[in-house]
Amino acid sequence: MPIGSIPRPGIDEERIRRLVHGFYAAVRDDDLIGPLFLREIQAERWPAHLDKMCAFWSSVLLRTDRYDGRPLSPHLRMAELADAHFARWLELFRRTATQVFDPPAAAAVAGHAERIAQSFRMSIAFHRGRDAGAVQPLP
Repeated sequence: MPIGSIPRPGIDEERIRRLVHGFYAAVRDDDLIGPLFLREIQAERWPAHLDKMCAFWSSVLLRTDRYDGRPLSPHLRMAELADAHFARWLELFRRTATQVFDPPAAAAVAGHAERIAQSFRMSIAFHRGRDAGAVQPLP
């Protein structure tokens, strides 16, 4: 386990890798959000993107220092990004988490994703000149 990481029952680097790779396979096949991801991430950049997302989720879930980046920035540049996209993202993420983790760990992992989605949605609303405080959590 990397220095500074926090052990989480049922969550480890291998499961995080399975989560990320399984989730993004589902994303690329999805009719709603797949086209956005495929437009933003060219085929030759997918391996690097998956590595970056493994590092991101390791940092979130295990509190490692593997991720160094700004995850919100690319989302702010997508003018068409809407609640329907975030809802589908969460649906696919939750489904993949339940396939990879036992129920308590899957719930914890999904909870992190829900908070990240809410934070991104509020930031996007703010940057678009809308009332970020009016953004309600997605079901």
